[in-house]
Amino acid sequence: MAGAAQFITFEGIDGSGKSTQARRLAEHLRAQGRDVVLTREPGGSPGAEEIRRLVLEGDPDRWSAETEILLFTAARRDHLEKTINPALAAGRVVICDRFADSTRVYQGITRGDLRRVVDKLHVLMIRREPDLTFILDMPPGTGLARARGRNGTEERFEDFGEAMQARMRAGFLDLAQEFDSRCRVIDADRAADAIAAEIADLAEAALA
Repeated sequence: MAGAAQFITFEGIDGSGKSTQARRLAEHLRAQGRDVVLTREPGGSPGAEEIRRLVLEGDPDRWSAETEILLFTAARRDHLEKTINPALAAGRVVICDRFADSTRVYQGITRGDLRRVVDKLHVLMIRREPDLTFILDMPPGTGLARARGRNGTEERFEDFGEAMQARMRAGFLDLAQEFDSRCRVIDADRAADAIAAEIADLAEAALA
C-alpha cells in the first residue's frame, strides 16, 4: 500500500510508554503494507547515537541546559541528514520516539527560560516539524516509577525527580495547545492495547 510520506513523532514524560507505542504503530502500519522507518532521539544515526550516550548517561548535573541544547541540536541535525530526510524523500513513513518538542520542554522550559534559544536553533539548523505528534500523558509519579523500573543506564533525566517530571508534563500539555494542528494528547494511564488502538485509528486517518 502506498501512502503519502508522513513524519510521526511520540512525546511525553519519562516512562509514559512512547517507545512501546511507537514500535506498535510501526508494526501496525507495516502489516498494512506501508514502508515504515522506526527511529528515535537522541539517536537514529551513528553520529547521533554517540551523542545520545553523552547526554543520557552520567550525573544529572553533568551538562548545563545550554550545553544540552547544543548537543541535542547537533544530534538532531545528523539524524535529519542521515535518516529522516532521506526516508521522507523516498516516500516512507517515519515514526520517531521524541523530536524537537522534547528539547523545547526538557531544556527550553523545565531547566531554565531557554525556549527562545531552542526555537532559534531549530529555525537555523532543523527547519522541520512533524506532520503528526502523539503526546502520551500520564501522572508524573506513575511515569517516573515505570522509568526507574527499567533498570537501564540511561537514567540521567529520571534522576532529577518527580517535580521535574511534573513540570515536563505541564510543558508537553502546553505544547499540545500551541501546536494543536498536529498534536494529539493520548491518555497513557490505561491498558497498552487500548492506547495502541486509539493511536492506530488516528494515524490511519492522517495517512489516508
